Amino acid sequence: MSHWKRSLCHELELQFSPSRWSHRMSADDVIRAHVAALKAGTEKARSITQTLLDVPYGDGDGEKLDVYVPSSSSPDVPLLIYFHGGYWQFLSKDESGFLAVPLVQRGVVVVAVGYSIAPKGDMDLMVSQVRRSLVSVIQQYSHISGLYLCGHSAGAHLAAMVLSTDWTQYNISPQIKGAFLVSGVYDLQPILSTYVNEPLKMTEEVAIRNSPSHFLPQLTRSSASCDIVVAVAQNDSPEFRKQSEEYFKALESAGLKVSFEDVPNTDHFNIIEQLVDENYHLTKLLLKMMGKS
Repeated sequence: MSHWKRSLCHELELQFSPSRWSHRMSADDVIRAHVAALKAGTEKARSITQTLLDVPYGDGDGEKLDVYVPSSSSPDVPLLIYFHGGYWQFLSKDESGFLAVPLVQRGVVVVAVGYSIAPKGDMDLMVSQVRRSLVSVIQQYSHISGLYLCGHSAGAHLAAMVLSTDWTQYNISPQIKGAFLVSGVYDLQPILSTYVNEPLKMTEEVAIRNSPSHFLPQLTRSSASCDIVVAVAQNDSPEFRKQSEEYFKALESAGLKVSFEDVPNTDHFNIIEQLVDENYHLTKLLLKMMGKS
């Protein structure tokens, strides 16, 4: 391999290593702290809210949902579906209820989606699973006042793919009112030559057909009325920031209702961890989107 190619590969590895861009602690420590924060937040949510755990949305082992339910029986109940991060190979729904407490307390149903991370699942399967999870939620919760999505990192990619779905093959037409895409990846091609792709084993063809940046016409047809927030951390890597900025600009140019949130004093991890706090900027923005501020 030539020197410039080695340099390019090294730089891509760095750009797609979010833990190495945190200003708070070392790369290993920030990941450990992230997992601990998500677990603690989820344990708290499970201890103080009503839950329905491991609700199947398909026949696969990983095709389960955790539902966090408000105690009030208001007819005006928005529902938020959360897709976790972890580079499609790490984390699960079992650490994904952390954001439920401030939302459930305001009368929002929160659904954390499990999907088959690599190496057990590949990218085509994961995208299919999150789409089917939404179909199942709509069928089980037909009385909700509005459907919203939130995803972090790999989960933001999956949420964007849900927004870009041709729903005719599912025989439904979901009205997704809003979507929060937090520190996501919207073009998968740059990660093909990095460590991220080792368990995923994506070819270029697979990466292209699962890149939201290639499906703007479909998103415009499927989610024209959706209110989309593209959020990125101040201390995300330049490549993560570039992907969010470019995806936002593409959505804006397509005439979609989209806003960009550059969240100060955050990195790739605490930008989502802080959703446990009802006074955090993104929590307040999410509640406002759902008419619960």
